[in-house]
Amino acid sequence: MSTTLPRISSTGAGSGAGAGTFNAAKASLAGASSTYSSSSAGTKAPAKTYPFWLGGAAGCCAATITHPLDLTKYRLQTAAVKQGMFKTVIETGKNEGIKSLWHGLTSTLLRQFTYSVTRFAVYEEMKGQVGKRSGKAPTPGELALCAGTAGAVAGVVGNPAEIVLVRTCSDLNLPKEARYGYRNCIDGLFRIVREDGTSSLFRGLGPNVFRSVVMNICQLSAYDVFKNAIQRTNILEDGPMLHTVASFCAGTLSTTVCTPIDVVKSRVQNMKKGSPGGTSVSFVIKEALRKDGPAVFLRGWTPAWLRLQPQTTLLFLFFEQFKKIVDKTREIKSGSETFSSS
Repeated sequence: MSTTLPRISSTGAGSGAGAGTFNAAKASLAGASSTYSSSSAGTKAPAKTYPFWLGGAAGCCAATITHPLDLTKYRLQTAAVKQGMFKTVIETGKNEGIKSLWHGLTSTLLRQFTYSVTRFAVYEEMKGQVGKRSGKAPTPGELALCAGTAGAVAGVVGNPAEIVLVRTCSDLNLPKEARYGYRNCIDGLFRIVREDGTSSLFRGLGPNVFRSVVMNICQLSAYDVFKNAIQRTNILEDGPMLHTVASFCAGTLSTTVCTPIDVVKSRVQNMKKGSPGGTSVSFVIKEALRKDGPAVFLRGWTPAWLRLQPQTTLLFLFFEQFKKIVDKTREIKSGSETFSSS
């Protein structure tokens, strides 16, 4: 007696032969996993699902590697005087020790577990829903809308962690007796609430959300757009090289657009309660223009690019590889179940 094996289709970048079996929708953020569409914006195949935290895990891996550059960026943006990037890195290592280059790492990880988890989950969920509703790949405009919405939500969710991160990294600009001196990200959150009030956890929320919206449009949706455009040329096949090129383009665009916003955001969030002139965005902008001129808003572009570019590249490389691991695991599980049933 012969047994007819089920026909298994395969869709999306890096999927295995049996991955199509698992294309059913998962629970949203409230459940164990969230819907993730295929990373390629150009595919018209049904979306697959991935754990909602996958983007946050990729963000943590990338941010851990690039944290010294993140630290340098925040120090430059909150410094009272203009400093050089390489000089800042060297002086940090010389005066504070090599380990100080990873000063505030727990704050970076907290930010990734809040901000990055949220933005990837919301973006991929929305992108999947748009594709499902229209029956075709989302347009660049639709991708930008999905990314901008994800950025707005993530900007709110991640703001408290952003406050701790900015203060921790900029601490090295201050004399030891004047530093915040947070032991870790949790200590930072409790001390901010105790010393400045709960509302201070959302200080700089406006510029942070605005930056997050712009960043995600330039990073998440631009990555998909660049990746899809390159795929259509048939120059590169879907793989690490394509992911690297697309993320390089997205990272450069993100840095150029977001640096002025980032400068203002960092200065607002680093201000202490009762600072002269308050902590309003308009006051910070006027003071920055008065003291340093328009060029101040591009201060830190080079370290920001040197940080964001590899961070963006590593982010999407980790993200794509994590999805392949999930696909491979599902393929193995599917094969085992098929053979068991037959």
